[in-house]
Amino acid sequence: MNADPQALATESFIDRLKACGFYPLRAETVEILQLNITRRCNLNCKHCHVQAGPSRTERMSREVLKLCIRAAAHPAVSTIDITGGAPELHPDIAWLVQSLAGLGKRLIVRSNLVVLLEPAQRPLMEVFAANRVELVGSLPDCRPERSERQRGAGTFPRSIEAIRELNRIGYGRSDGSLKLDLVHNPAGAFLPGSQAALESEYRRILQQRYGVSFNQLFSLVNCPIGRYWHYLTASGNLEDYLRMLRCAFNARTVEKLMCRRTLSVGCDGRLYDCDFNQAADLTVNSGAPNHIQDFEFGRLADREIVVRNHCFACTAGAGSSCQGSLA
Repeated sequence: MNADPQALATESFIDRLKACGFYPLRAETVEILQLNITRRCNLNCKHCHVQAGPSRTERMSREVLKLCIRAAAHPAVSTIDITGGAPELHPDIAWLVQSLAGLGKRLIVRSNLVVLLEPAQRPLMEVFAANRVELVGSLPDCRPERSERQRGAGTFPRSIEAIRELNRIGYGRSDGSLKLDLVHNPAGAFLPGSQAALESEYRRILQQRYGVSFNQLFSLVNCPIGRYWHYLTASGNLEDYLRMLRCAFNARTVEKLMCRRTLSVGCDGRLYDCDFNQAADLTVNSGAPNHIQDFEFGRLADREIVVRNHCFACTAGAGSSCQGSLA
């Protein structure tokens, strides 16, 4: 980031947590182990908080991946969430998925969908299906012009083509046997609408116009870090956006914040309270282990969470998490 959002705020996130009796914010468990296995991506999305793209080279080594698999085997960890960048571009993704599937836990891969149409990545759709992977596909909007405003020209029809291919092999059907969920991000400097209303709109438009289906829609608030921070700065919307997030603070979301049940692992094995803190380079910093090689469930499950003003994005309005709205 070019500047500290805290310097632009009249009231800090810590102040808000103190006012509602949640400071210091502490983890409750490690239920979700989120693995950011690469920063490489085939796209340069404007809202990307980790600033992924084709020129990024960071990726998790086989040694660190093995440490993650060992940590994921802990009985309290019920969900493994694989993300990036585009995780499909990691050369070990098929091996990783097959190894983690053997643990018998919920396994999620987050995809930009477009990457699945690349010749080298197409076979992964069958690998994911064979290992009962839940796919969470980024589709910022169900209207082409709004989606491509964030992702680039030509990305919308390719996303639809990928969904159609996934539907063909069983993803996104009403029985939920192979889950395909979609993610909405607002195209500008504003909060998303009602998740339920957006899901209904997506379902209607995608079915009627394109004949494709999905299971659930997750609505996310764009976090003011990384590439989205630069967009806000360049468009002159930064201060207004930060003010809007503060004004929309919802104390009811704090108990459900994803950082309280999630541990995020970076490409080099360092540990973070969430993917946003990872993007801001704010490692676990409360005396608990801060590298996956030192994974110790007891100390990490009760750690104090590092908070900064970008955390307002997760508590604004209905709240926001990797699983969508909170309240």
